[in-house]
Amino acid sequence: METLYLAQLALLEGIGLVISPCILPVLPIVLASSLDGGKARPLGIIAGFILSFTLFALLARQLFAFFEIDGAVVRDVALALLVGFGLMLFSEKLSGKLMAATQGLANFGQNFGSRWQGGNGFWSGVGIGSLIGLVWTPCAGPILAVAVVQIIQAQTDLAAVLTIAMFALGAGIPMLLIALMGRKAMNHMNFFKKHAAALRRGLGVIIIAMAALIWSGADVALLAATGNGEAPQTESTPTLQHALPRSYPAPEIGGIESWVNSDPLRLADLRGKVVLIDFWTYSCINCIRTMPHITKWHEKYHDKGLVIIGVHTPEFAFEKKLDNVRNATEKYGIQYPVALDNNFVTWRNFSNRYWPAHYLIDQDGRVVYQHFGEGQYDVTENNIRALLGLGAERAEAPVGGNDGARGSFLQSPETYLGHLRTEHFASPEGVKRDAASQYGFPSFLGLNGWALEGAWRFTPEHIVAEKEGSALRFNFYARKVFLVMGNTDGKPVNVRVLLNGKPVGDAAGKDAPGGIVAVDNESLYELVDLGKAGNGLLELQADAPGLQAYAFTFGG
Repeated sequence: METLYLAQLALLEGIGLVISPCILPVLPIVLASSLDGGKARPLGIIAGFILSFTLFALLARQLFAFFEIDGAVVRDVALALLVGFGLMLFSEKLSGKLMAATQGLANFGQNFGSRWQGGNGFWSGVGIGSLIGLVWTPCAGPILAVAVVQIIQAQTDLAAVLTIAMFALGAGIPMLLIALMGRKAMNHMNFFKKHAAALRRGLGVIIIAMAALIWSGADVALLAATGNGEAPQTESTPTLQHALPRSYPAPEIGGIESWVNSDPLRLADLRGKVVLIDFWTYSCINCIRTMPHITKWHEKYHDKGLVIIGVHTPEFAFEKKLDNVRNATEKYGIQYPVALDNNFVTWRNFSNRYWPAHYLIDQDGRVVYQHFGEGQYDVTENNIRALLGLGAERAEAPVGGNDGARGSFLQSPETYLGHLRTEHFASPEGVKRDAASQYGFPSFLGLNGWALEGAWRFTPEHIVAEKEGSALRFNFYARKVFLVMGNTDGKPVNVRVLLNGKPVGDAAGKDAPGGIVAVDNESLYELVDLGKAGNGLLELQADAPGLQAYAFTFGG
């Protein structure tokens, strides 16, 4: 949902660029190129414009990652540019200089683009549009700062691609209309020219206000109602925040193999109660980070009519074991009912796709609110209190604080090691499926790449060390590094942890005291804690065969 909101906001920001003074010199290129070509050329121009602008922005994101530039620095520089641009719009002289500079870029682009005029079709339009996108980018740079901040905040590459593509699409829509309408559209530009000063100053006010909101912490994504802000605090009974536009009957809990902390439950028998369904799995770091909040809600509201049901839906085969789940509930202090949904029946009933995922059900048995992933704890608690008819209060942060916050937009992504989902594997031998093979480290390991040395075997879900001394490397960027590990036949394996070729020392994670991890059960292990986000080359060395490694996850 948050990705959708960011994309919608980026689209509106792109459309808003049509009133920017520096966009006017570029429009004649669009018009002239469209009039000279065939019917397909206008579409090609806009396609090329969106393509080049999107590639430029994504290249910038990758350069930030390659040079390890802190996202906070990029954010501050972008906002400074944005404020400077907004202030400049109040000066007719400075705005005139900006337009003159942009006109020079436009003339260069038009002359350089003349080589494409020989064609009349779609592809010649793509060439012209690509050049326009490159010429226009310096002009849009300051306004693009808002979109850059959103790209920095994007949790995934998909979200970043979607955000910048929607921004470029929004900017391309007015150009497409102009290209299709031809010279008639230019007649309407007189309005913008006549009221240029007022429009320029108004745009300046809007830009400065947006920058101030972002700098204050109320970022644009929050203003788009992604729901990461705090619930309003009043003494009256709170109302639902970010409720579903349309509630729906809660699907039944079904296909449960075992229950922990409870006899079997049915939602039909819980009418009159407020129910929170929490989809989780015990080796998921994102799920683990939500546990202090959920257990606190159980303590505070169970006697007031709240029933929390943890639906444990496994990601890996070892998470189906009842004893493993029982141990996890004891480890994380879970006292509310936990249902083992080993066959994904309840998962499919809810059409769920995420770990963790929260569904809040009212007393009439209808789902009124849902949230996927970490965060929104204050909103969720506000909604629990609203359904229970309790007065509003400021939510207290549980022990552990906001451990789920990302330390940097460069943070390494979750990486699976089994051959069904593996990526970024860099050993020169490549993946040898389901057979013990010898591997070696490459001479260079890029960011987010991983490699093996020694004897290893790839299975669909994990890799297995076949001999003592088998090693694994990962080039990461994060504050904390976690790895889901286990062992074959229940035989404990000690794993030595190295960082940048040396013993991990003070940067050891809580599960690696003295730089050694004792892997005695299938679980999530914290290997490294740098104290703040940074780059490092992690190396793990097994002291015996049988080590199983499933997936890396990272934390801020």
